[in-house]
Amino acid sequence: MNDTTDRSALIAMSGGVDSSVAALKTLQDGFRCEGTTMRLYHWDGRYRKKVRTCCSDRDMNDASEVAVHLDIPYSVTDYEADFRDAVIDKFVRIYEQGGTPNPCIDCNRVLKFEKLLELAHSKGLYYIVTGHYARIEYSEERDRFLLKKAIDSTKDQSYVLYMLTQEQLAHTLFPLGSLTKSEVRKIAAAEGFVNSDKSDSQDICFIPDGDYVGFMERYTGKSYPEGDFIDTDGNVIGRHKGAVHYTIGQRKGLGVAFGEPRYVCAKSMEDNTVTLSSENKVYKNALIADELNFISIEKLDKPMKISAKTRYRQKEAPATIYPESPDKVRVVFDEPQRAITPGQAVVFYDGDIVVGGGNIVTAV
Repeated sequence: MNDTTDRSALIAMSGGVDSSVAALKTLQDGFRCEGTTMRLYHWDGRYRKKVRTCCSDRDMNDASEVAVHLDIPYSVTDYEADFRDAVIDKFVRIYEQGGTPNPCIDCNRVLKFEKLLELAHSKGLYYIVTGHYARIEYSEERDRFLLKKAIDSTKDQSYVLYMLTQEQLAHTLFPLGSLTKSEVRKIAAAEGFVNSDKSDSQDICFIPDGDYVGFMERYTGKSYPEGDFIDTDGNVIGRHKGAVHYTIGQRKGLGVAFGEPRYVCAKSMEDNTVTLSSENKVYKNALIADELNFISIEKLDKPMKISAKTRYRQKEAPATIYPESPDKVRVVFDEPQRAITPGQAVVFYDGDIVVGGGNIVTAV
């Protein structure tokens, strides 16, 4: 922001308290603002009244009311086809391949920071603004924009933002990065926002009841057949209800009683088998990741000590990343990690700075 011509922004307004306060803060900072809600999914009658996630009618009504309150232009922009192609189809594909996808990361990558930025520029607006809890800073020393953790560690969302490019970071504002959630709610209440006490969104946005296999069956028209539970020696020890129902490290919900706790340690989609083991078998020392994006560095050309996490809610663990090819790294942890799962993201940190991340291909 070197001159006043850059002080314009398109606010992604989900209808929740976070994006509403982000809009308020941006407006208070002297920006010319417009708001938009990205319609990503159309709810049918089964969910419309009980959905607690984005894209519901209530969310759009709340976003519209906040925009009127702030006296800024507001529109709803339809991205259902893009969301289906980039997020839902990939979600189904990864599960069918034996992985466990993270659709929020794909939505951020393609919709919230690619398509939204295109929309902002088409409107002559310089920045996009979201209610994510993270921070962006420019480093003169590195001549790069940096993505950093939020001040509120309980709300930090840097893990799902590792894919942001330098161009996107240069045109993105996160007004909530230095605030706590309680501070955000106090601001919303003081402003009189209609959604100041609204609950946070839960679960996968297009599967509000949590039954992702049921969704996949309706979406694809397929059924996912039963198969065998096997032990690590290949012996059949029970029947499962379809390999897509299970993820690495899972213990509960197996539907079969054993004399001792059993955990999912592997799946074969070709054979439709799910391998169960003792818990120690779900710990691995290393992983291979591809689809890399680096933020604090241009590329990885030598081993680098970092801390890494392989799940959103997981604690970071000390590790070293080794370049394997231009778009592949090996991540070796100082201590074995539980349930490293293909399809999830591994994100690298240097203190509160996001080094980058990638897609987990396999645990080794």
